[in-house]
Amino acid sequence: MDTAVKSPVMLFTENTPNPEALKYVTNRLLYRGIAEFKEKDLALEWSPMANSLMELPYVRSVYFNNNYVTITKEMNYDWADIMLKLKEFVKDFIEKGGETVKEGFTEYMESVTTANNAGQFSGEDGDLARKIKELIDTYVKPAVEGDGGNIEFKAYDKGRVFVTMQGSCSGCPSSTVTLKAGIEGMLKRMVPEVTEVIQEME
Repeated sequence: MDTAVKSPVMLFTENTPNPEALKYVTNRLLYRGIAEFKEKDLALEWSPMANSLMELPYVRSVYFNNNYVTITKEMNYDWADIMLKLKEFVKDFIEKGGETVKEGFTEYMESVTTANNAGQFSGEDGDLARKIKELIDTYVKPAVEGDGGNIEFKAYDKGRVFVTMQGSCSGCPSSTVTLKAGIEGMLKRMVPEVTEVIQEME
């Protein structure tokens, strides 16, 4: 007889700097690592949970990071009307043991990134690019993750650093300020060759 009792699913919401995005934090591991779904096709293929959420008319994108999911809503909806519906939806999905992200997604995304970044760490700027990526991963990522988002180094070219923002940081009004005042300032101090940081839109 199975006497193991599963602990109840706890779920609470946290605001993010982006008024269009909310973090739903749970006491379960949703996905080990980061998974973002902005396109329905990607969600359909890789994430039953993101796909179900994106079927709702008010969900624009879904972002998983370990024990939380950041949901970005469509602008013409009000959080007051949908926040609790989404909370119930997420809780119900987890309680029923629904699959968040399919096995192999991390490897799939890594292969896509590797193909895109193949030339990034070679040539005369290869070491600089590596150093910049390391600085972003060490100093910037943890702070951004606390806000329900993520930042990825994309490229370095003649003094310009290209990054993409994910989760709550994607399309967030204050992310531009963070990018320019915070990240750009720090990188310029630590890597004198850097002239500016540019956010790439995915």
